[in-house]
Amino acid sequence: MGKNGASAVGSEAIYDAKGLGYPKMWLLGFQHMFAMFGATVLVPAITGLSVSSTLLFAGLGTLLFHLITKRKVPAFLGSSFAFLGGYLSIAPGGDPALLPYASFGVVCAGLVYLALAGLIKAFGVSRVMRYFPPVVTGPVIISIGLTLSGWALSNCNDNWAIALVAIVVVIAANIWGKGMIKIIPILLGVIASYAVAAISGLVDFTKVSEAAWIGLPFHWNDTVFSIFKNPDTSLLISSAITVMPIALATIVEHIGDISAISSTVGTNYIKDPGLHRTLLGDGLATMMAALFGAPANTTYGENTGVLALTRVYDPKVVRIAAVIAAIFAFSPKFAAIITAMPVATMGGVSLILYGMISAVGVRNVVENKVDFTKSRNVIIAALILVLAIGIKYGTGSAEAIAFNIGSINISLSGLAVAAIVGIVLNAILPGKDYEFGKDQQGDTSVNFKV
Repeated sequence: MGKNGASAVGSEAIYDAKGLGYPKMWLLGFQHMFAMFGATVLVPAITGLSVSSTLLFAGLGTLLFHLITKRKVPAFLGSSFAFLGGYLSIAPGGDPALLPYASFGVVCAGLVYLALAGLIKAFGVSRVMRYFPPVVTGPVIISIGLTLSGWALSNCNDNWAIALVAIVVVIAANIWGKGMIKIIPILLGVIASYAVAAISGLVDFTKVSEAAWIGLPFHWNDTVFSIFKNPDTSLLISSAITVMPIALATIVEHIGDISAISSTVGTNYIKDPGLHRTLLGDGLATMMAALFGAPANTTYGENTGVLALTRVYDPKVVRIAAVIAAIFAFSPKFAAIITAMPVATMGGVSLILYGMISAVGVRNVVENKVDFTKSRNVIIAALILVLAIGIKYGTGSAEAIAFNIGSINISLSGLAVAAIVGIVLNAILPGKDYEFGKDQQGDTSVNFKV
């Protein structure tokens, strides 16, 4: 595999993008930012949080994550959908007065990450990873892509012609493109589709012309700090109790995402820099974002899809994307330009990216030779897939299942429920045949000899 990218553009995996030169690295950074943007800004659109603060703390959170993980993991941190139920329970309708309380609950959820990271550091990753064999992580990764696919399709339905422009350009650039064209297919797809939509009169630029060039991404009243002058103690406690359990599910998703990135890149990030570091980075990034009124952060599958599609694995490119996101957070006009982008454009691009994530999950299962002649493995994989997809599309509650504990309403995504069920079944069903760090294959659900 190529190591410096100078002679491997578009043909081999690139681990050091310096050979491409900084202009091309910044172009690749823009591509990563556009890949995450559609889903990232959807969370503040649903919850009522600030788009600009979301961008700022996605960028700063990513940089913090890279610092804590020794700058080794090519992950981008964007808005987490898993906490939507928590936000909507505490601040229905995006009530500005209640959103800081919901954010306080997310800060508390970040503490769960820190606690688990400390336990892993103290007792070793093997004691945790034995609960996450390939028969669990593989289907979880598959489910990540499949549960996101509905969002991509609904956006494509807005205008399939515009979506197909993005899809065709991405495929053509990646399959038949040469050099840089081959490794920036997402960026080219977005530009081409957006341009066609604008020329066709399908884009409303009114808000773009009205937006200021420079502005602050958040205000003091949006932050958690604003509620401590005269706090509602009962609401603080209710928020913490409601939101903190969601972290147990997002931690499972985190492990699935890190496994997917490890599988894509061919490097065992759960061993080095270590799962305790990735959890710590994710948890601190989430706490920092929530404190300032931005959504919870999570490692982003869209950007894993970009890694798989382009085969440019240098974390420096992702850090460039983070810097770009943070800079543009101070430009309301840029946020307006992106917000004006046709949803069909992001739908077309996402359709491919989400499929790439599921394909990585399939690869994990195949390369690790998960034995599906064993009934326990079939049952575990089947329930993970059915619960993740069934709850997402069959409950009539958008993407979550809700239940009550006393007066507290708790909402978990289908993916969260599926992952928890998979972990529990793997722990209690007889016939476990996987041990992290000792199996010939699959330390993080991938054959690292490939």
